[in-house]
Amino acid sequence: MLDFHPSVDTDSIMSRTSQATKSAITLRGSAQIVAEFFGYSINSILFQRGIYEPESFTKVQKYGLGMQVTTDAGLAAYLKNVLVQMENWLERGQVKKLVLVITGVEDEEVLERWVFDVQTDEKALTNGATSNKSEKEIQKEIGAIIRQITSSVSFLPLLDQPCTFDLLIYTPHDLETPLEWEESDPRYILNSNQVRLRSFTTKIHRVDASVAYKADE
Repeated sequence: MLDFHPSVDTDSIMSRTSQATKSAITLRGSAQIVAEFFGYSINSILFQRGIYEPESFTKVQKYGLGMQVTTDAGLAAYLKNVLVQMENWLERGQVKKLVLVITGVEDEEVLERWVFDVQTDEKALTNGATSNKSEKEIQKEIGAIIRQITSSVSFLPLLDQPCTFDLLIYTPHDLETPLEWEESDPRYILNSNQVRLRSFTTKIHRVDASVAYKADE
């Protein structure tokens, strides 16, 4: 799996939208949909779990919901670089899993592990098969996952210490990677509880979500 440490620029994130959802969804269009979902999910988790101050987010409309998106230039650039690279790998069927890890700043203990498993339709990779699933149905499924992320504060333990986060991407071992990426360990949580969240599919990519957190001792 790969851990990302990108250079920083000041471009905005998530400025691209998929035109493929208006007709047949191609492999590229599906990759755009999934990468965009990851961007909004990461922003939602960072906001809901208080990793950044709430004042550094702004509310936007997406998936029929009010979504929180960062206004912090450094974080926005970090996420933009991750999502651009991930979209490229998704289009080639090389993303197996995205993991957002939340750790304590002082002791570096892993406190939460948000996992998004990705499956790619082999027919789309080999012969360009497309999907006729409607944009409305896909957005409804994605909205259900985002709602679960928003309501996660009802069951996740309080993060009562300064925390940071890291992004891990599971890829094939022989994948050539940019210099900003490096190998990482899985960052598992010892003695954890796990909650399985909803899933969504474009019929080219399927994403299954879950969150693991440190159990009470």
